[in-house]
Amino acid sequence: MDSILVTGNGALSGQIPIAGAKNACLTLMPATLLSEEPLTLTNAPRLSDIKTMTALLQSLGAEVSTLQDGQVIAMSSHDLTSHTADYEIVRKMRASNLVLGPLLARFGQAVVSLPGGCAIGARPMDLHTEGLEALGAEIELKDGYLHASAPRGLTGAVHEMRFASVGATENIVMAATLAKGTTVLKNAAREPEIVDLVECLRKMGAQISGEGTSTIEIQGVDRLHGATHQVVTDRIELGTYMLAPAICGGEVELLGGRLSLVGAFVEKLDAAGIDVEETAKGLKVRRRNGRVQAVDVTTEPFPGFPTDLQAQMMALLCTAEGTSVLEEKIFENRFMHAPELTRMGARIDVQGGTATVTGVGRLKGAPVMATDLRASVSLILAGLAAEGETVVSRVYHLDRGYEHVVQKLEGVGAKIERIKG
Repeated sequence: MDSILVTGNGALSGQIPIAGAKNACLTLMPATLLSEEPLTLTNAPRLSDIKTMTALLQSLGAEVSTLQDGQVIAMSSHDLTSHTADYEIVRKMRASNLVLGPLLARFGQAVVSLPGGCAIGARPMDLHTEGLEALGAEIELKDGYLHASAPRGLTGAVHEMRFASVGATENIVMAATLAKGTTVLKNAAREPEIVDLVECLRKMGAQISGEGTSTIEIQGVDRLHGATHQVVTDRIELGTYMLAPAICGGEVELLGGRLSLVGAFVEKLDAAGIDVEETAKGLKVRRRNGRVQAVDVTTEPFPGFPTDLQAQMMALLCTAEGTSVLEEKIFENRFMHAPELTRMGARIDVQGGTATVTGVGRLKGAPVMATDLRASVSLILAGLAAEGETVVSRVYHLDRGYEHVVQKLEGVGAKIERIKG
């Protein structure tokens, strides 16, 4: 099994190109199921999760091809052969459940295994099924599979979600595009990935308004057509690499970055003593003189501080001056990186959904183990500024969400290499 060796090597300098958003691309790909005409995505990230979604769509009979070194995905669902999303594929990735709404909307039936993904807490499907049932679907759980049907088609409705779930919002919006009449989805998630999905659906002929707000209105249409759409910049990869010069010192420009994608995150960086400047090409990040300052962080749905940047932010705060409190409000099991950071000399006390981090002068390299996608990159960031060598094992998690991480960090002066296992 591969591992990554990181050696603390001082300040960083240069540019890092930011890929298209994993979470956006994984949502856009199932949208091909809504139309028999081709859907082409550009600026696609080259990740194992994208390969998993490709395999899932192909198992349904969709045609999926990757072009231009994987950065273009061409899809067609004109002749599907199955409406069943099998466990052997779905178990690998949470986003696989996003085929449920499109299959149900276009074909009136779907059988989808309960999903897998990172072990960061319970992420049940009830918010998805409640929304689809509000549109007239009949859904039953049998033997680990959701059996959904809408023999008379879906019908628009007013539905308010109990929690602003990103995945449920995406599933319901996609399903509603082909429902009869108008759907009003209240307490909808507001993430940029949802805005990106709506922009793509609109290019396909959908009639949707209100994306980026808590109320989305969808006027159903009879059919959707093909389109070409560019995947939005990955705000989580952006935030992750913004933390590299914050932790190590130096100055790095993140190509393709936009402040609008990371507003709440940038506010916390500013409070910690990190300057972020918008440039013609993206965002430039540098640490101000002196030690990083402690800040308190609470994860929230967008536009709040992203849960997917909590682990990386903790790595920064491990060497901050003072004590920081991080409160995780999205997933109940997302501090598994804390014991690994402690192995590197960090002082972290976890009580339930709250982690108290008391800054130390410097971390020390150690063998550590990645427990999930974002934890894996947080340990790499910590290793960049630690004294000596850090070996991060189980980095297969990393490949699900970060393309060419070693090359990107090497390009700005990091001493990092992948060791084949």
